[in-house]
This record gives sequence, C-alpha cells and structure tokens, in this order.
Amino acid sequence: MSLISAHGVGVKLGGHQVLSGVDFAIDSGEIVTIVGPNGSGKSTFLRVLIGAQPVTSGRIVQADGLRIGYVPQKLHIDPTLPMTVGRFLSLPRRHPAAELAQALIRAGAPHLEDRQMVDLSGGQFQRVLLARALLERPDLLILDEATQGLDQPGSAAFYRQIEEVRRELGCAVLMVSHELHVVMAASDRVICLNGHVCCQGTPEVVASAPEYRALFGTGTQGALALYRHDHNHSHDADCDHASHRHEEDA
Repeated sequence: MSLISAHGVGVKLGGHQVLSGVDFAIDSGEIVTIVGPNGSGKSTFLRVLIGAQPVTSGRIVQADGLRIGYVPQKLHIDPTLPMTVGRFLSLPRRHPAAELAQALIRAGAPHLEDRQMVDLSGGQFQRVLLARALLERPDLLILDEATQGLDQPGSAAFYRQIEEVRRELGCAVLMVSHELHVVMAASDRVICLNGHVCCQGTPEVVASAPEYRALFGTGTQGALALYRHDHNHSHDADCDHASHRHEEDA
C-alpha cells in the first residue's frame, strides 16, 4: 500500500478550479518532485495532502499511522521575539536535548541549539525547519519550495542533505521546487502539474515530454545532462517506473 494517495482530487478556490482530477501516490523510500508553472496548484496540492486544504472532489487515502514531516516555503518569526533554536524546536512539545541535537545533525546544522533564530542565515534557517520536521521521524517528508531565497550552491547542498536523510531514515520525500534541474536530478520520479497531471516519470522522461517542454522549454533537459544517472527501471505507457537510482556528479 502507498503511504498516501490522491484519487481524482479536485479543489476549487474562490470559484476558480485550481486542481482537477489529480491522481497521485508515493511509496516508502521514494523521492518525488512536483514541478509546474506559477499558479499550477503545487502548494495547494501539498496542503491537501497534509490536511490543511479540503478537497472539492475526490479523496485522499493515508496509510494507518502515517507520520508526515512538513517544511514550509517560508516561516516568519517576529525579529523582536527572543527565541533560541532549541526553544523553537521544542514548540509545541518539549523534546530531550539529545533528540534536538540529533535532529540538527541529520539536517546538517549541528551545534545551533543556543543560537537565536533571528541570527540564522537563510540556509541555516531552512535546515532548522528541516530538523523540526525530522523530530517526529516521519514516514513522509514534504518540502514546499524549501530552498526559496538560497543561492544555487546552498540549494544543491540542501538537496544533498535531503538525500542523506532519505538514506538514513528510509522515509519518502515529496518536494516542490522552482529549481528544476537541481531538484529533478535528485528525484526518482517527477510529476508535472498544471492544474492536472500533465506527465510523470523519471527526470529524463519528463524533461523530454512534449507537455513539459511546452511549459518550460528545453533548458532543463540540457541541464539534466550534467548529471550521471544509473538506472534500473521500466516504463509503462504512463511513463511510471518500477525503481530508479542515481549518482550525482555535480
């Protein structure tokens, strides 16, 4: 059984049909990326999956006891509010210091417990958000444009950390990102969303799909050539795959 699945999901907001007939599923250990233009319903779909946005039609099915960790696109903290990283990670429920330290290590941000949240760099802040999501040892980690505002080296380092988290915890990862070639190369499967699922499959399959190229052009297809992929997969007519693994050169 999939960790979570969507069946014919539709969402209407303010009289506007944001999502229509979306089918989706993610299995344990997968890294899946959702790409699409602005206004394509990506963030709305993530909110549907975490239960923050009701559906107008269709349904969401979760595995029993599913634990979801969520890293938002951004989080505003009042700069006048004194709050250490350790205190932030212990809201709303306190965790032992050893658990906080381990979560920060897994997120690639060790020894930040006593730093003030307002003093963190953009990359450190996002890693602390990741650490908070990891505290519950999620079965599914969801990231909504978690590297927004980071430079390209910072984004690439963040996604490498996500791959390490997947290897260590065995959790599935679902990401939305505007950094197409970086995040797609880190993915097992890519779903192109534009109100509905346009196409899906491995990064190479999607980057070559006419529906994807109509939305984004051919630049990402060329960028993907920068990465060496070691495949072990098969495609059906819907360009889904059985399994896929890769190594990244860049």
